[in-house]
Amino acid sequence: MELTRALETFEPSKLKELKIELTRFMMLYKFALDEINTKIDILKQEFHYIHDYNPIEHVTSRVKSPESILKKVEKKGYELSLPSIKENIKDIAGIRITCSFVSDIYELSDMLQKQQDIKVIEVKDYIREPKANGYQSLHLVLEIPIFMSDRVENVCVEVQIRTIAMDFWASLEHKIYYKYYQTVPQNLIDELKEAAESASHLDRKMEQIHQKVSELKLEEEPENKQPELKIDNEKFKLPYALLIPFMKNIND
Repeated sequence: MELTRALETFEPSKLKELKIELTRFMMLYKFALDEINTKIDILKQEFHYIHDYNPIEHVTSRVKSPESILKKVEKKGYELSLPSIKENIKDIAGIRITCSFVSDIYELSDMLQKQQDIKVIEVKDYIREPKANGYQSLHLVLEIPIFMSDRVENVCVEVQIRTIAMDFWASLEHKIYYKYYQTVPQNLIDELKEAAESASHLDRKMEQIHQKVSELKLEEEPENKQPELKIDNEKFKLPYALLIPFMKNIND
């Protein structure tokens, strides 16, 4: 009620100005997601065409709603201002990447961190050091420049990278805590911890199988097979005459 009365006393021009600033603020995080998603898609396609393998199973992204931002500000006791929110809340824009194997997580993370226009703000490795409840994931806070019409804004995006098994466990854990309103019985907490350990064991086992399959594939590859390119489902055979000059340059 107090907020409603306060808004009624606002001059229309001031209210419009505030709305524009809030819209610009939220759009910055949407643009930051677009930028990081584009980078992820490029890496995904590069892996597919160069390595004949796609380490990324699924990508989702979201921008926190104003209501969620306000709740976090109140919970953490931050100042209620846009500069304070930008300074203190680093997960307004969030991306979750699901990978096939643990090694894919670290390889993808390394490639993102090495990009010149990305600044790494924070890395939290809950895979090597899982949380007490068994949660495993790699969290990155990345800062990326967004070029607006009249300014350049550096915006943070939180990137969570995990395996399929880790993602399944985290989803189940979230549903259980939501159902019990954060007061989960101890026996379920113990079972969740055990399930997290089983998921970790499954990840290691599947990666071992993947490595063995890759080795077998290399052994079975015909030595005299004519090389070819495949781009957007179209195949191009590479004439040996085209390859010879490049081979000479490599040998030199």
